[in-house]
Amino acid sequence: MIKQAIIPLAGLGTRLLPLTSVLPKELLPINGKPGIEYIIEECIDAGIKEIVFIISPKKKIIKSYFYHDSFYKKIISKKKDLRIKKEYLKIKKYKKMIKFVYQNSPRGTGDAILKCRKYITSNHFLMLLPDDLIIKKNCSSAMIKLYKKYKSSVIAAKKVPRNEVSRWGIFSLKKINKENFFIRDVVEKPKASVAPSNYAVIGRYILPKKIFPVLKKQKPGKNGEIHITDSIRHLIKKNNKFLGHLFTGMYLDCGTMKGYINSTIKISNLKI
Repeated sequence: MIKQAIIPLAGLGTRLLPLTSVLPKELLPINGKPGIEYIIEECIDAGIKEIVFIISPKKKIIKSYFYHDSFYKKIISKKKDLRIKKEYLKIKKYKKMIKFVYQNSPRGTGDAILKCRKYITSNHFLMLLPDDLIIKKNCSSAMIKLYKKYKSSVIAAKKVPRNEVSRWGIFSLKKINKENFFIRDVVEKPKASVAPSNYAVIGRYILPKKIFPVLKKQKPGKNGEIHITDSIRHLIKKNNKFLGHLFTGMYLDCGTMKGYINSTIKISNLKI
């Protein structure tokens, strides 16, 4: 069973400056709620019991958000506001699930994941990238069901316009059915003329614990970073099974200013 999730949060968030000069992008409100809470709720609804947050020393405020008990207790004792009490109880619930790991320098998602090695106890774990919100349908839950059926690692995917494939990691694949496929390879940001498909990687992964020793031996790639894609490709070449899942929810990109504003508008217009 998959009961643990990893969420990398150590990125600088430069695409959302000047907002992120003070507040981490994961705490920026989307329709009145910090973006990270949508990710936590997705995990809980998918049956996750423990979440590992990877933060940097500059983003300790994310931990403070979940450990501000004295502030809430003082407010609640004075105001007797049921809404505030409800919010505090929710944050307390989240706090019990979360462990914090530090990535002291930005050396890529692969390096961030490696920091969690000692906390992962099961054979597979869930990883979610917080810039990618998927609402209306629980992508993680669907992936876990697929994992149970095929006993395989799973990566979420979406179709992108052919002229935009150079922005994404793109799958080489063999279809199983309308929503799922076997992954033969992952090509990072290919030119449209050589892209093996227009199925792109989205920030939801079910990964095997055996990826940790691969990451530990992996040499830095582009920009001196350890890329998780390189380790996934290594495992695929060693005949480890990976499935792609074309999710059915609504995708929102919260990692850019335009995407962040659009996410707030979209969610405010939904009843979720």
